[in-house]
Amino acid sequence: MTSDSRGDSAITDPSAVPADSAPFSSFLGSLSSPARTALSRAGTRHDYPAGATLFHQGDPSRHVVLIEQGWVKVTSISRQGWEALLAIRGPGDILGELSAVDGRPRLATVTGLSPIRAVVLTAERLHRCLSDNPEVALSLLRHLAASLREADGRRVEYGSSNGDHRLVVLLVELLDRHGVPTPEGIALDLPLTQQDLAASVGVSREVVARTLRVLRHRQVLLTRRRRIVVVQPELLRSLAGSVSMSTPEP
Repeated sequence: MTSDSRGDSAITDPSAVPADSAPFSSFLGSLSSPARTALSRAGTRHDYPAGATLFHQGDPSRHVVLIEQGWVKVTSISRQGWEALLAIRGPGDILGELSAVDGRPRLATVTGLSPIRAVVLTAERLHRCLSDNPEVALSLLRHLAASLREADGRRVEYGSSNGDHRLVVLLVELLDRHGVPTPEGIALDLPLTQQDLAASVGVSREVVARTLRVLRHRQVLLTRRRRIVVVQPELLRSLAGSVSMSTPEP
């Protein structure tokens, strides 16, 4: 684990993981205030700079990270060297819970997309919280079930659609989870590269560039440096709901 020069501090403030910063659909957002307080008091706050690696794939570490502020990407490299973007996680999310539960090495690498403020718990302290607070244990089970359903859904999507359609589906997911209203439209305010998007849907960067170019031509979205602004969100959702999406050059 690493932290920036401000160091780490024990958490005693019950508002250390504020409810209003954690979406209701997230792990922390689904907990009551007493349950969040129990978790925050069991951990230590860490600050990570943008680009910091919180976990490495294959690490034997077992601690968990509860994100207060900031965004991370979760990636995994196959034996053939292909890097897959598995997920984007943000405020209210828990990271590293599988290794904390089963004691096995990390399945993925977690890298900060922005500066991160988080609460870190050792596996032992997490186990104690799960034993002492059934609400936390049930919420973690629900979180794991949701992650499994998400993974199964992605596998079905991969087998039933082409790459450009998978990219459109991903853009809608990012729009719904991370969209920020702006005068131009709804911005996907995450510093993702075209390579990150390609790794997430299992295509080349060239396919991503071509698909984004077609969507720009159709005036569905605008692209900036590591930023996408969706100007017609309903049209993007309609394309995502199609059986397939053809993206010939305009």
